[in-house]
Amino acid sequence: MVEQVGPEVRGIAKGDFVIAPFIYCDGTCAHCRAGVTSQCVAGAAFGNHGIDGGQGEAVRVPLAGSTLVPVPGSGHSDETMRSLLTLSDVMCTGHHAAVSAGVRSGSVVAVVGDGAVGLCAVLAARRLGAARIIALSRNPVRQQVARSFGATDILDERGDAAIDAVLEMTNGVGVDAALECVGTGQSVATALGIARPGSVVGAVGVPHGVDNPMETVIFRNIGLRGGVAPARAYIPELLDDVLEGRINPGLVFDFETDLDHIEDAYKAMDERRAIKALVRVGR
Repeated sequence: MVEQVGPEVRGIAKGDFVIAPFIYCDGTCAHCRAGVTSQCVAGAAFGNHGIDGGQGEAVRVPLAGSTLVPVPGSGHSDETMRSLLTLSDVMCTGHHAAVSAGVRSGSVVAVVGDGAVGLCAVLAARRLGAARIIALSRNPVRQQVARSFGATDILDERGDAAIDAVLEMTNGVGVDAALECVGTGQSVATALGIARPGSVVGAVGVPHGVDNPMETVIFRNIGLRGGVAPARAYIPELLDDVLEGRINPGLVFDFETDLDHIEDAYKAMDERRAIKALVRVGR
């Protein structure tokens, strides 16, 4: 909820209910105009470089007129509010994985990762018309959410076993789009191993311990695309689907707390007792 508006801000008024993407942007630079708002030359992520973080009672938003997205209507249900919250990050990031991998009507898709982003990638793939969605998950609770989001198949294998299983399920061909939503060396290798030649891996997991994949990219004709999600570019289209009840990504929130107990939220996610924590702030 907007409490104050600076004199140079346009398009945003006090009292507006808005969504803030995790990176602010000016909307006018060459990268923003190309749809890559996450690389705005004037932008940055909240919580960095002296800018307020979003987990607080209030936050100052730089470039507010081009960053914030007003939400129409009022009196939204708690269920809708949860889904609106996902548009600030995880739903847009899952969507970015699907878009980057070229998911389209009839695609066979595999999602590597069952965290909030991976589950939202399942939902995004369904929204884009995928005919078959294979979710890689060992967690029964997350498997259930994946099913509700549109997964047609669940695999609990990992590593080479997962690659073998997906290839067997696809008659040795591989999937049309592999969505990598973890960022580990194993998850990236799995995504590259299950992607069919000529397909694209949509990679959005923060990389750690990942080997250079160029040999696979070149010799198996696998594309690699993704990166930091341009959430501001995606929010408007996803917002309509949330408000119309066509998608309900808020189901990823399965743990609640307040600012005084936010450490518990991070611990629950780190220990995989929670998919995503919701922190209630304010009055």
